[in-house]
Amino acid sequence: MFTGIIEAVGTIKAINVNTQGARLVIATDSLSMSDVQLGDSIATNGICLTVVDFDNVKGNGSYSADVSNETLQRTSFASYQVGSKVNLEKAMLASTRFGGHMVSGHVDGVSEILAINNNGNSWEYWLSMPDDLAHYIAEKGSVTIDGTSLTVNALAGNGSSGKFRLTIVPHTVKETIFADYQVGSKVNIEVDLIARYLERLLTKSDNNEYSPKSSVSESMLMKAGFIK
Repeated sequence: MFTGIIEAVGTIKAINVNTQGARLVIATDSLSMSDVQLGDSIATNGICLTVVDFDNVKGNGSYSADVSNETLQRTSFASYQVGSKVNLEKAMLASTRFGGHMVSGHVDGVSEILAINNNGNSWEYWLSMPDDLAHYIAEKGSVTIDGTSLTVNALAGNGSSGKFRLTIVPHTVKETIFADYQVGSKVNIEVDLIARYLERLLTKSDNNEYSPKSSVSESMLMKAGFIK
């Protein structure tokens, strides 16, 4: 589990493609590896990857992780090259300050940067909404872009023309790879985890025999003020 608060920006040092996917080597730059062990998880541009090897050299550390064909197909990793910058966050601890929102590191799809506009001391990014994810994206709700926890500030259009707006402050631009984005850039998107679970609870299973019994219903959520 992660919080979506980026700890450092790393660099892809090597990509070794194989029949099962690929093995990546990521230079961690300022990310401390002193508390990392084999098998730990590090969110790499929002993708939860398992550390299979690492080098704990202060200021010059790195780790290796395997990426499956499923991950290559579902995320924007297929377009990455040696030298590409990536957002990094180690898995949260029980004592970690929860500064963002619940992020699983299981990317739902790929979004495209449609427009970037300056607004005062901030930047507004308009991104496409994949059709199958649009109903999870709500104004003032949370979304994860390349591992960064962000707030959706506006929605526009619907269907294949649907898009949403993010307002990015200077600190986020400085501490993440947002400064590298251009119109047309592809980014990993993970929708709000709670929205997914709510949908599961409120949607009937095709196999009623194994459908979990729950007293949660749409009318109950409306009465409690969760749905308006």
